[in-house]
Amino acid sequence: MKTKIIIFFLVLLFVFYYCLTENYATPKPIIYLLQLNGIINPITSQYVVGGIEDAEKEEAECLILQLDTPGGLDTSMRDIIKKMLNSTIPIIVYVSPPGGRAASAGVFITLASNIAAMAPGTNIGAAHPVAMGAEEINEEMKAKMVNDAAAYIKSIAEKRGRNVQWAEKAVRESASITEQEAIEIGVIEFIANDVEELIEIIDGVRVTTASETKILKTKGAEIIPVKMTFKDLFLHSLTNPNIAYILLFLGIYGILGEFSNPGSFFPGIVGGISLILAFVAFQSIPINYGGLLLIIFGIVLFVIEVYTPTFGLLTAGGVTSLILGSFMLSKSTAPFLRISLGLIISMSLVTAIFFIFALSKGIKIQWKKPVTGREGLLGKVGIAKTDLTPEGTIFIHGERWQASTKGERIKEGEEVEVLELRGLQLIVKKYIRKE
Repeated sequence: MKTKIIIFFLVLLFVFYYCLTENYATPKPIIYLLQLNGIINPITSQYVVGGIEDAEKEEAECLILQLDTPGGLDTSMRDIIKKMLNSTIPIIVYVSPPGGRAASAGVFITLASNIAAMAPGTNIGAAHPVAMGAEEINEEMKAKMVNDAAAYIKSIAEKRGRNVQWAEKAVRESASITEQEAIEIGVIEFIANDVEELIEIIDGVRVTTASETKILKTKGAEIIPVKMTFKDLFLHSLTNPNIAYILLFLGIYGILGEFSNPGSFFPGIVGGISLILAFVAFQSIPINYGGLLLIIFGIVLFVIEVYTPTFGLLTAGGVTSLILGSFMLSKSTAPFLRISLGLIISMSLVTAIFFIFALSKGIKIQWKKPVTGREGLLGKVGIAKTDLTPEGTIFIHGERWQASTKGERIKEGEEVEVLELRGLQLIVKKYIRKE
């Protein structure tokens, strides 16, 4: 009996010890992984800032921002950097994949990280500020922009202990370097082939956040990927100037298609949605409304050409107006906010062909005389079955009709031509055959 009691207490003690060690075991560290690809804009800014806030709430070991960007809007970039510099968890920026880059605003974000790393075959630099506004800026204003950006990037580099001289050079001279050059001159800390290798490399590295200095423990950490929502991905795609440009033309095509075929609804619905989306996109892209007016004027010239042919004069004017308007549409000098040259030429030619051939054919069909029904009798030739003095009966299209002339006398058996239709009576004249 005593033996059973001892065994029972030993089992109970083992279970108690197991539960105690299980409850107080060191939790597995977690790492948040975000991917910022493409232009930096309010959508991507919201995505990164929100990801950092979620990682802070979960007390993540760190957050890795996988970056590949040509640059973006200054205000969005500053929102991201402000959050990074005040984050209570370490932020690691990883320029990846191979062939990717951290250009323009991406340089600022990379330098603002606690740890900066790059994949082989990537580059960083070319952070010279570009104008996004409507008006032309003078040399004095350009100098102010450059000085402001230089001071900002220097302060970031100094805070993170990185190469201040190169950071300023990236702004003032648009300097750009490879990952090997970046690690040699102290712009980044590590080169890693992938995220898994990066996590192994940073294990045990000491970092200082806005709240504490800590040693990273990333070995065996659980990676939590944070994806953009479908809504954010959709809105982000609209900030591509090429997509906004295509949406603008789809909207114009759809509205004109609805006008040329009233009641079809589908072209009008698609066109209306496309136009709304295009103007939503234009809120994030600095556009020149003079260029937009030139595009609309070019479309108007095509429409006039269809109704009043000028043997190509208005068409040439329309193509010229479309191309000029397309080049002027984007106010920014940044390459990633300008419309592709190939797309401009393609859309202009397609639009010209559409109006010259497709739309003109549709209008000609509308103007074509009816060949069936009562209206189809106009201009047709029949035979007088009685004398028309001036009223009588004619035979046309296998039917007998009451007919009348405009004072003209027509004998039975003579051919008559239908001039108009009044109620159930045809107005005719004597038909004279041309030799």
